[in-house]
Amino acid sequence: MGKRRAKWSSDLYHKRIKEGRGQGEGKDYKPWITIQDVPSKGVCSRILGMKTGRIHHLLSRHETAFFYIVQDSDSVLDIREQFPLLDVLDTVKIAESAGIRHPRDPVSKYPNVLTSDFVLTTTRGTVVRTVKQESDLSDSRVREKLEIERRYWKQHGVEDWNIVTNKQIDYQKARNIEWANRSWHFAEMLPDGLAPEEVGNYFLDFYHRTYWSVTKIAWHAEDHFRLEAGLGLTTFQYLIRTKQIMVDMSQPLDLVSPRIDEKGGFISWLPTYA
Repeated sequence: MGKRRAKWSSDLYHKRIKEGRGQGEGKDYKPWITIQDVPSKGVCSRILGMKTGRIHHLLSRHETAFFYIVQDSDSVLDIREQFPLLDVLDTVKIAESAGIRHPRDPVSKYPNVLTSDFVLTTTRGTVVRTVKQESDLSDSRVREKLEIERRYWKQHGVEDWNIVTNKQIDYQKARNIEWANRSWHFAEMLPDGLAPEEVGNYFLDFYHRTYWSVTKIAWHAEDHFRLEAGLGLTTFQYLIRTKQIMVDMSQPLDLVSPRIDEKGGFISWLPTYA
């Protein structure tokens, strides 16, 4: 049975405000909408953020892919998803001035709180992104609500607001980043007294001196350090995640072939998924 969505009202609005929804930064931020608040369609994700140290609530596969990509960016310092345009009177006035009907609950008639999918704190300032299926943009009602959102952020001094569609998201890159992030607890997987740096440097030595496949180097690392099966490959994931090995994250890659092409050059790659 799917989740039952709570009826929207003034009481629920103030309840969420009291809970701290849409407030805070970094690990203290609480999204306005969580996956518990929406009917389950099998596309929601709860992901531990490496930059924030908290669980992020993503409501579509497009949001999830976009999240992995921005989390990997060195210029992104904080990620706040499902960010509310909390001043409802403000968005109502914006809608009226634009001749747009503001979204309201059909029963209570209380104005809905609009949200931006991502508010990013970056090295160049605040960036706001709304993620949409490209086909949804043909819906005039969707465009109207996006116009309210755009005007809201402009009034609040944020010029860098934009829409990201599924056509603009590099899903292969997102999958590769997610794969590399599985090494998050690498240090805890190693035997006592063995540091990630020691295993990583051993792996890097073979990686730079030979054309061996990644799986062959991984096997040698496991044999040398007497690691559990699989930790050699985890070492490679760790080296990618910490950007000690730079690869083309947009390409599906081969773990088992020698890392040299017909012209004698290195192959850039990442893992192929079933």
